[in-house]
Amino acid sequence: MSEAAPLTIQRIAIFPLPGAVLFPGLHLPLHIFEPRYKAMVQEVLARDRQIGMIQPRQIAGEESREPPALYDVGCVGRIVDVEALEEGRFNLILEGVARFRVRRELDVTTPFRQVEAEIETEVETDAVLSSIERASLEREAKRFAARQGYVVDWDSVGQLDDATLVNGIAQVAPFDAAAKQALLEATPIEARAELVIQLMQFFGRFDGDDGRATLQ
Repeated sequence: MSEAAPLTIQRIAIFPLPGAVLFPGLHLPLHIFEPRYKAMVQEVLARDRQIGMIQPRQIAGEESREPPALYDVGCVGRIVDVEALEEGRFNLILEGVARFRVRRELDVTTPFRQVEAEIETEVETDAVLSSIERASLEREAKRFAARQGYVVDWDSVGQLDDATLVNGIAQVAPFDAAAKQALLEATPIEARAELVIQLMQFFGRFDGDDGRATLQ
């Protein structure tokens, strides 16, 4: 996160989920079934409808650590759609609001974890790439999609603002969890766009037994 970005300090409930990285302005569907997270959803629906999505962090020699360590940076998501199911389960749609940095984990009595976090108040959609940067990103995205066999409506893609395009690729592309975390932490948007291009080039190569490259 940028040191210069305006910040606000807030307590947030967190959902540490490996491989689930939410970016500002994007949507993430979730199925909630574990008792602790069913309790979390009930509380945040009555409070501010916000959940902090963050990845647990694997530390060498601490694989059995409980609760697991966390990455420093996550993304606050606001519940914009909720479907209550049987047995207290939920289907949710989270909309990414802003990135946050964990200041400290709070000592709480709730079954779910909560942190004190620095939340960016800067509106990322205001960020703009140069015409050369935008063209390079779209060109590499087309190459990557062709290699992966994706069918993409490029006319619609061309209408997206720069931040939505960069974050959209970062969230939906089949990069590994470490790569997606690096993208979430990359700032400003120009740096994230450049990293997206590098990762599309890297993951576009066929490597390993499963035909995919990996950063891990």
